[in-house]
Amino acid sequence: MLIGEVARRSGVSARMLRHYESLGLVTPADRTGGGYREYSGEDIRRIFHIESLRSLGLSLREVGRALDDPAFTPAGLVDDLVRRTQERITAETALLTKLRRIGSAEPAGWEEVLQTVALLHGLGSESAGTRQRAALSSPEEAPVPVEALVEAALNESDPHVAGALRWALAQSGSSGTGVALLAEGLGSPVTAVRRRAARSLAGIPGDAVVAPLRGALDDSDIVVRRCAALALGTRVAADAETVPSLVPTLVAMVADGVNDVDAADALRALAHRPAPGDRPGHDEQAGPADLVATALAGRLTGRDTGPAVRRRLAQALAEIPGDTASRALADLAEDEDRAVALTAAYVLTLREGRQR
Repeated sequence: MLIGEVARRSGVSARMLRHYESLGLVTPADRTGGGYREYSGEDIRRIFHIESLRSLGLSLREVGRALDDPAFTPAGLVDDLVRRTQERITAETALLTKLRRIGSAEPAGWEEVLQTVALLHGLGSESAGTRQRAALSSPEEAPVPVEALVEAALNESDPHVAGALRWALAQSGSSGTGVALLAEGLGSPVTAVRRRAARSLAGIPGDAVVAPLRGALDDSDIVVRRCAALALGTRVAADAETVPSLVPTLVAMVADGVNDVDAADALRALAHRPAPGDRPGHDEQAGPADLVATALAGRLTGRDTGPAVRRRLAQALAEIPGDTASRALADLAEDEDRAVALTAAYVLTLREGRQR
C-alpha cells in the first residue's frame, strides 16, 4: 500500500508518516518499481499502535521504547502519564478560572485587563508583602473579581494580609456573590476557613451578611461564635428576636476578658433596642436591657469569678439601663475586693447622675 493510501485510511498525514520513518518508528521495507514506499500490513498495524499510544499522551520517543524495548514495563510510564495529565488539568483549570474572573471584572480596555492580571498574580504570590500590596491596591488600580478576593481571604494565614483582604472585601461592598461565597466558607470542615469567613463577613457593611452570621452563632468553634455575636450585636438588621442567642456569648467574652470592651459595647447596643412588646404584633415580654443585665448579674454568682472578672462585669453593667443592672451594681459596691467595690460605686454614681 502506497503512502497516500495509508494516509487516507489511517488518518495520519503523509508528512507525519515520513517523520515517523525519519525517527525509525515505521520503516517500510518494500519499494515499488518506481521507488515509492510500500507499506505492509504489519507496517499499518504499527502505525495504529503508534497513534493509540500517542493518544495516551506519550511522546514519540516513549512510543518507540514501548514498541521496541522488550524490557519495557508500562506501569511506571502510566503512573507518570497520570501525574502529568493531572498537572495539565490543574493548570488548565487555573487558567480557565483566571479568564472567567477577568471577564467578570468587565474591564473597559486592555490596560484594565493587564492591571487585573497583575493584581491576580499579586494575590497568588508566595510573598506576604506582595499579597498585601495587591489587596490594598485592588479597589484603586483595577476591579479585582470578588471571587478572587474571597478565595484569597479564606486561604490566607498571614494576619496582616488577611486584614488587607478583609478591607478590600469591605470596599467592594455587600456583593451578593461575595457574601454567598463567604457563607459557603462558614460550612467548611476546616475550622481556620470558617474563622476567616466569619471575620470577612463581619467586616462587610449592609444587611446581606446578617443571615449567614446568625447561622454562625451555632458553630462548634467558639472563635466563630464570638465573631458572629460581635458583628450582629451592633447591626440594626439583627432584630430583637436574635438578641437571646447573642447575649450568652457576649457576656462570656466580657467575663473571660476576650475582646471584652467590644463585647461590652455590643451588649450596650443590644440593651438599648426596643423590646418586642413595644412594637405592634408582639406579646409583652422582658426587654433586651433586662435580658442583658440578668445575664451579666448571673455571671457574678454560681461560679468561681475572681476580682478581675467582677470588675469587667461591673464596667459592662455601667451602660445597661434598668433596675436589674442597678441592683447588680449595688451588690458589687459591697464586694470584698476594694477595687471591685470602688468600680461599682463609681459606676452607680455616674448612672445616678445621668438619670437626674
